[in-house]
Amino acid sequence: MKPLSNSLQHMDVTTTLHPYTDARVHEEKGPLVIERGEGIHVIDSTGKKYIEALSGLWSVAVGFSQTRLRDAAAAQMEKLPYYHTFAGKGHEPSIRLSEKLVEMTPENLTRVFFTSSGSEANDTVVKMVWYMNNALGRPEKKKFLARNKAYHGITVASGSLTGLPANHRDFDLPAIPVVHLTCPHFYRFGHDGETEAEFSARLVKEAEDTILREGPKTIAAFIGEPVMGAGGVMVPPAGYWEGIAALCKKYDILLVADEVINGFGRTGARWGCEKMGFTPDILVTSKQLTSSYMPLAAVLFSEAIYDAIADNSHKIGTFGHGYTATGHPVATAVGLENLAIIEEQGLIENAARMGEQLQAGLAKFADHPLVGEVRGTGLIAAIELVADKATKRPFDPLGKVGAKAFEIGHEEGMIIRNLGDSLALCPPLIATAADVDEIVRIMGVILDRTAEWLAGDGADVVR
Repeated sequence: MKPLSNSLQHMDVTTTLHPYTDARVHEEKGPLVIERGEGIHVIDSTGKKYIEALSGLWSVAVGFSQTRLRDAAAAQMEKLPYYHTFAGKGHEPSIRLSEKLVEMTPENLTRVFFTSSGSEANDTVVKMVWYMNNALGRPEKKKFLARNKAYHGITVASGSLTGLPANHRDFDLPAIPVVHLTCPHFYRFGHDGETEAEFSARLVKEAEDTILREGPKTIAAFIGEPVMGAGGVMVPPAGYWEGIAALCKKYDILLVADEVINGFGRTGARWGCEKMGFTPDILVTSKQLTSSYMPLAAVLFSEAIYDAIADNSHKIGTFGHGYTATGHPVATAVGLENLAIIEEQGLIENAARMGEQLQAGLAKFADHPLVGEVRGTGLIAAIELVADKATKRPFDPLGKVGAKAFEIGHEEGMIIRNLGDSLALCPPLIATAADVDEIVRIMGVILDRTAEWLAGDGADVVR
């Protein structure tokens, strides 16, 4: 019989493999054990309180320990704790949530398919698009266009759509036909002397040249986050999305909006695609759909896509795709209550107001000696740290300074996320003006302490 561990930390390092973690370093440091949450804060096992300035993983819209979500889950657990939606079965929470999502999304999106995560949802998008094109007699129309630094998930298909090296390396990805285009981040990828308008035009031309090179009849879909999240919080410049949408229409390519992070007010608008001024054929949402209290995601799509899939399911006898938890009654009941809270408390409007305050507060750090760029929209933002402000030269090795800033944040009582040397913020939509002021204040301390570290113990970083 295996010996029992004598602490949570020991149990963890001897039994658990953590996502997005250096496993050997973790064995030495052990986990930060979070015990409970209250509003925008979480508290660890020692009693230390932190502002959760990333909303967990970009997702806890209504804050932690929202009793209405607890009660909604408990009530549904008592009534119908689980049932599937296979073979024509249904239940009230999933049916009502489908109707609610159709009501809340752009008018052309009329159908819903549920999964348990954004990764599963984007994986489902790939399969749905392939299935549809086979049904329409277009078996060659299978390639996807995505962007470098995009994040669309980590399954084999969605991980292939993702454009981040760490998600591909040694996983043998991409494993599906996908072409990655230039990331629409002007600060980092604009050419010397190029205006933002010229940058947008160049990227749209790159997309069209790629379509023509690959063959329009082979390109099934273009997938993108309206505002890019885990790649570093990048807001595409004006004209970019309008140009991409026009290309998709011109060449009969489906346009997929990955709203897993953007959706339900994160950008200060209900949907990122509305904020960016385009209408997708498919929209994927998760995270803030339940405030991540329950695993749930949804794919919304047009009636034309539905008709092609439905006709083929009739021809074959089934739509041979789905998950045990598709439309889970407890998850969808929590989703319904979460959306009710967002609407009743005006959290989308609050995100717009608090977002303006957050962006204005962070903009004051543009002159800080470590800061290359401050960027974002609504209640999502990032500060990119650089070795040289004039040339935008990054630190070497990339990520070491960001990791130190992340650690300092914990010491100062705020959880952020370091994406390389970009420091990301994404506070809950319930954040107040006082909360935003405190987040900005602590970020200033983090920047100053990181600069002090660089001048001392961090002097080995190439600057």
